[in-house]
Amino acid sequence: MRTELFELALIVKERDGLNRMATIKDVAKLAGVALSTASYALSGDHRVSAKTREKVIEAARQLNYHKNGFAMDLKRSRTNTIALILADLSGPFYSELIRSVQEVALSNGYDLIACSSMGERDSTAVRFLREKRVDGAVVLAYNMTDEVLHASAGPNFPIIAMDRVISGEGLVSIIVDGESGGYEATRYLIDKGHHKVAYIGGPSNSFANSLRYQGFLRAMKEAGLEEQAKWRLSGGFIRDGGYKATKMMLMQGELPTAIFYGNDEMAIGGLKAFEEGGIRVPEDISIIGFDDIELTEFIQPPLTTIRQPMYESGSLAGHLLFQMLNGESVNESYKLNVQIIERQSVSAPAKSNSSV
Repeated sequence: MRTELFELALIVKERDGLNRMATIKDVAKLAGVALSTASYALSGDHRVSAKTREKVIEAARQLNYHKNGFAMDLKRSRTNTIALILADLSGPFYSELIRSVQEVALSNGYDLIACSSMGERDSTAVRFLREKRVDGAVVLAYNMTDEVLHASAGPNFPIIAMDRVISGEGLVSIIVDGESGGYEATRYLIDKGHHKVAYIGGPSNSFANSLRYQGFLRAMKEAGLEEQAKWRLSGGFIRDGGYKATKMMLMQGELPTAIFYGNDEMAIGGLKAFEEGGIRVPEDISIIGFDDIELTEFIQPPLTTIRQPMYESGSLAGHLLFQMLNGESVNESYKLNVQIIERQSVSAPAKSNSSV
C-alpha cells in the first residue's frame, strides 16, 4: 500500500502543482476518503477503522502533511522547548523522571513543559505533538495511542517513547525489563515459602502492567503454582485503587499469604487497608511492590520492592532526544534492568496462615 500511495502522491503533486504545503484536502484526495474521514483519522477518532486510519496517515506522510502547515521536510524555527508527556502528573512516581529530564533540558539551554495525556485524543498533549509546539517530546503515557506518535514523529521531530515497544522514523523506545521484575518479585515471595500469591495490577491497557503480570505468571508456573482468579485484581496503579482492591480481597474472607502489587503506590494503599482490618504486615501477610519510590523506605513497615531506574531512564531519554535534535544517530530501542530492594514487608508465611 505504501508504494501505491507514494506513486499516487507523485501524480497528485505533478497534477495539482503541489509546490505549496499540503492541506488536509490533498490528504483526503490521495487516500480516497471524504474530508471529514481524513480529519477524524488524523485525530485518532474511534469512528474510523484501523485500516482507513492507516491509509490516511500514510497519505499524510507521503504528502508531508502536518497540522498548522509544519511540513517535516521544511526547515522550521526552534522553540527551544521540549515536552514531557505523562499519563498523570500527580503522585510520587513521576518526580524522579521529571527532575532528570528537566536537568538534561536545562543543560542544553532548553525549557521543559510537562503535561498530562488525560483526555487522550482531545488532550493538550496531543495538540502539542500534532501542531509541533515544541521541538521534541519524551512520552510516558499508556493512554496515548501508537497512531498519534507515528503521525507526529519524524526526522525533524523526535519522540522518545517510554514503556512501550514502537518503531518508526523519529521514534525511539525505552523500556524497563518489567517481565524480569515481575518474575523476581514473585520468585522472591515463593522462595520465602509462599504458595498462595496474589497479583494486584494496573490498567489493562498498560504495557508496563502487562510485562509485570507476565513475569508473575512465569514464576508461578515455574514453581508449579496456579493463579487464583479471585486473587487477581486491578488497582489502576494508584494508591486509592490499591486500597480498594485490598479491601475487596479482605471482604472475600480467605486471603493469600503474599501479594505482589504492580507498583508501590498501590502497595501503600494496601498497607492502609490491612491496618484498618487488623492484619499485620509481614506477620500475617507479606507484600512486595514495584518502582522503589522514595516514600517506600519511610513507611511502616519499609516496603520490599523492585527498583526501576526512573532517574536514569529519564536522563537517558533526555540525552537521546537532544542527540536526535542534533542530527546524531541513536539506536531504535533500549532496555533497562531492575533490581530487588529488600526491606521489611516480606517474611515466611505463618504456619497457620491458610486464612487470616
